[in-house]
Amino acid sequence: MIPKKISTFLIVLLISISSFSQNKFTLSGIIIDANSYESLIGVNIVIPQLKTGVTTNEYGFYSITLPNGNYTVQVTSLGYQTIAESIILNQNIKNNFKLLSNETALKEVVIIDTKTKTDIRKPEMSVNKLSISAIKKMPVVLGEVDILKSILLLPGVTNAGEGASGFNVRGGGADQNLILLDEATIFNSSHVFGFFSVFNPDAIKDLKLYKGGIPARFGGRASSVLDIYQKDGNSKKFHINGGIGLISSRILAEGPFVKDKGSFLIGGRSSYAHLFLKLSPEQKNNSAYFYDLNTKLSYKLDSNNSLYLSGYFGRDVFSLNKSFTNIYGNATLNLRWNHLFSEKLFSNLSLIYSDFYYGLDLDFVGFKWDSGIKNYNIKYDFKNYISDKFKLNYGVNGIYYEFNPGSIKPSDADSGINFDQLDKKYAFESALYINADHELSDKIALSYGLRYSMFYRLGQSTVNIYENDNPVIFNSELQLYEKATPIGTKFYERNKVMQSYNYLEPRFSLAYQINDDQSVKASYNRMVQYLQLISNTSSPTPLDVWTPSDSFIKPQIADQVALGYFKNLKDGIYSLEVETYYKKVKNRLDYIDGANLIANKAIEQIILNGQLRSYGLEIMFRKNEGKLNGWISYTLSKSEQQTLGKTPIESGINNGQWYNSVYDKLHNIAITSSYNLNEKWSFGANFALQTGQPVTYPIGQYEYLGINVPSYGLRNKNRLPAYHHLDIAATLTPKSNKDRQWKSEWVFSIYNLYNRKNAASINFRQNSDTGNNEAVKTSIFGVVPAVSYNFKF
Repeated sequence: MIPKKISTFLIVLLISISSFSQNKFTLSGIIIDANSYESLIGVNIVIPQLKTGVTTNEYGFYSITLPNGNYTVQVTSLGYQTIAESIILNQNIKNNFKLLSNETALKEVVIIDTKTKTDIRKPEMSVNKLSISAIKKMPVVLGEVDILKSILLLPGVTNAGEGASGFNVRGGGADQNLILLDEATIFNSSHVFGFFSVFNPDAIKDLKLYKGGIPARFGGRASSVLDIYQKDGNSKKFHINGGIGLISSRILAEGPFVKDKGSFLIGGRSSYAHLFLKLSPEQKNNSAYFYDLNTKLSYKLDSNNSLYLSGYFGRDVFSLNKSFTNIYGNATLNLRWNHLFSEKLFSNLSLIYSDFYYGLDLDFVGFKWDSGIKNYNIKYDFKNYISDKFKLNYGVNGIYYEFNPGSIKPSDADSGINFDQLDKKYAFESALYINADHELSDKIALSYGLRYSMFYRLGQSTVNIYENDNPVIFNSELQLYEKATPIGTKFYERNKVMQSYNYLEPRFSLAYQINDDQSVKASYNRMVQYLQLISNTSSPTPLDVWTPSDSFIKPQIADQVALGYFKNLKDGIYSLEVETYYKKVKNRLDYIDGANLIANKAIEQIILNGQLRSYGLEIMFRKNEGKLNGWISYTLSKSEQQTLGKTPIESGINNGQWYNSVYDKLHNIAITSSYNLNEKWSFGANFALQTGQPVTYPIGQYEYLGINVPSYGLRNKNRLPAYHHLDIAATLTPKSNKDRQWKSEWVFSIYNLYNRKNAASINFRQNSDTGNNEAVKTSIFGVVPAVSYNFKF
């Protein structure tokens, strides 16, 4: 009976799909930059007569199926001139459009007016896309263009303070963000402990931040997805561009190795501030620098097949007097094959390797410390353009993880230190997904999907066994948590399944178009995160350790709902976006008081499973065109955590009550603007204001053995002072650029113009004169002027 039902369903589905095709034809192709032949992501292809359209995918491909007829095709993209072309659609047509930048005169096609309007028709919400050209205009610390710092100006995005690494989205932790570079996972996104990001802006083509309404093809993190793609390389001409700054420089070369078919890209960055330390006798043995390398090869086999090989390698080196050396960084490699089965079915097969390494060489104690995480990922994605109203995305992926919590090696064979390797951990994560984009009518559009994820914690590993299966016990007399003593151990052989999980992750979003200029949208998504970052700091550090879920560490399960109102004003010159959201995360880790995380062989003895909730209101007002453009964003939000006891006698953390998470920022205001005075001068400015980060201050002190010891109050009850700064920049483009192949610009910037001493931390110490404990504020930056020189030829 069941097979009959399935066959009936398939017949109905085939009849429905075939009905789409009756008297209809498909327009498809690739959209590229006319100067570089670089494929363009997110280009809008609009058919005004039918009020319908489609956007290019991550590889510049588009496909739209329409009834037989004559149409005008409008192609629009930010930073490019919009073109309009008439077509007669009486058969399937392949049409590859070439877009020219706004700086280039277009003679062969009709140019129409273009504005960066908010897309009110698509059910996509809680998504922000930034152009690299806009990011490069933003003033930043020390003049180094920074992708991660730019997204901190978006609503719902904050950081942990000055010079802190990572970013927080809608009250979530930095470890809850999935960061992808050409589909490869980046586990640590910062250079120099948070001062700079690992992304070379010259090598980046496109980036999107998903804060909610996350498509089913993404999984593995509970808060957001930052999806970044590198350029393919210029397959038409050879170019070099780069920049020289006060503390770092960069250079990137790209060009064809087979004209119009194959291209290469190679770019490098390095800081050199450590070289100035050599001039000081006190600092000559100290170093602190980073370097990274971006590479990509692209080759078009034929009209239906393309190959891509991309990679990234980066390292940070920090050394003190040659007795302490710290080296850490990411390495990724991705081989991709794009195949077009038909004008309606596009596929991408990826083989991905990602590695994060952290190493310490402590010469003064005679040992080396190595740790890290590697993964091997295979994924196969399909996009099926069934009709102009209905599109399907589906695919599979599998990831094998290898975790190295840490190994200690002697620096010298005669040091007397024995080799010690914490148990390596292994895991396998797989998923199937399907997602549909469906226009029900001219006013209602849906996006809905389902992801089925599976996770297996694998041996080889020795696991502690505890009484009542509880590695943490509560001391009712002292009212605190303590480590439980194992009553035995169990060994699992290599790749033996120790624990498994599987979850359904539904995704849904809806857009209702009120009229041509405004709409309301709603979304829901569930995300499951199987990897946990063991860290008790508000900002991730390279020393933090990733670990898989197991019988003690449960997967984080995040459910988020959002509702939004979107409006274009004055024909798209201005736009307004308002969103409200509520998010709840199960199994969010917290730690017992006094937890020691480094080289801990029994992490389960110091962690507690709690829950996180966050909710807020986000407002973003943008000016999209003219000499002056930019945006103002404001977020009103709350982020709280609760960790209950397992039994009635346990008080839990904070007496079981909700307490501020370290990511809680009640107010977050950001203003960014750019002004083009003329062809020679342009200006930019940023202002950021955030509520101070929650911290725990002492509420008293007691004397023990003649020493005054602080007594701390409820967790995260206090806050650092408010964080704010104003930055400005001016860009000088010489007029001689027009008449020569070598083009250049000077960028002058001032970070923290009014010298705000933002608190990176507040520590407490005993005053040597009074004997009392006192607060000491640590600030990193004052006013920071910078100048950089950028060039291209």
